[in-house]
Amino acid sequence: MKINPPFIDVRCRPVRRGGLLALLAACLAGTGMASAAPRMVELTLSHHEFTPDHVTVPAGTRFSIRVTNHDSTPDEFESPALRVERIVMPRQTITVHAGPLTPGTYKFYDDYHPETAHGIVEAK
Repeated sequence: MKINPPFIDVRCRPVRRGGLLALLAACLAGTGMASAAPRMVELTLSHHEFTPDHVTVPAGTRFSIRVTNHDSTPDEFESPALRVERIVMPRQTITVHAGPLTPGTYKFYDDYHPETAHGIVEAK
């Protein structure tokens, strides 16, 4: 016995392009997504030191931090103030997300090499 699937009506009314764009813009503006994409901060770990070791980000906005480990051993990107703790394997890159931050300074470090690998995120 053969069973036929139920009929699904996939017809829809045509939508005017201007109306659709206006609706999309209004939705994005209401969610805050119409603003620019989050800022990306690039850090590298080499010889167990962060470069740069001081970065500035806008206060009140979300941002991402991309950390690339050029060392031959694992390192860590840790910051209790930013609520981040990630291991970065040798020759690998990680991305973490942070913010929005109030104006101030936020320390980060490599827990495996805290005497040499440390830095500051400054929110202005």
